Amino acid sequence: MSPKILAFAGSTRTRSFNKLLVRNAAQIAERQGAQVSLIDLRDFPMPIYDGDLEENHGIPATALKLRAIMCAHHGMLISCPEYNSAITAVLKNAIDWVSRPVEGEAALAAFSGRTAALIATSPGALGGMRTLVSVRTILGNLGMIVVPKQFSLPKAGVAFDGDGKLNDETAANRLAEVTQQLIKISTALLENSAGT
Repeated sequence: MSPKILAFAGSTRTRSFNKLLVRNAAQIAERQGAQVSLIDLRDFPMPIYDGDLEENHGIPATALKLRAIMCAHHGMLISCPEYNSAITAVLKNAIDWVSRPVEGEAALAAFSGRTAALIATSPGALGGMRTLVSVRTILGNLGMIVVPKQFSLPKAGVAFDGDGKLNDETAANRLAEVTQQLIKISTALLENSAGT
């Protein structure tokens, strides 16, 4: 049974290093047998979450579309840029809107019981490692099963070749360990739910 994995980066920047990283991870996960959908948060623009806006106009159509896509997948592969040692505004905002209750649907339907794997890269020496802590906490609080393995890639400016592929085989192997764990846990949960 092959899990469906949704892959994206928490950045809208066209030349984002984290977009390159998640593209590499998505390709690895596909080779490992997962069905992977790669999306760009730039295609889901939404205003900063505002309770008054929600009350007066409802949840934005782009947030509902993203929610539906997330609900159609068993797990998520998220590359997390680090802004000032924490989660990016665009990723947090997407999570906030998608987590809002929708009539007739289970609470936190896009998150609860689903799996997630977290990766990051940055030009600095820590590779975005600090943001993984905050994203892990947020997703865990929303009921996601965040796999133990994670990956951070330092010195992003020299980590990719001209085609956007990882230069270092060791880094690629470590990334593959994360995607493999995501697929293994997602598959086990999928098989367990199918058997009940």
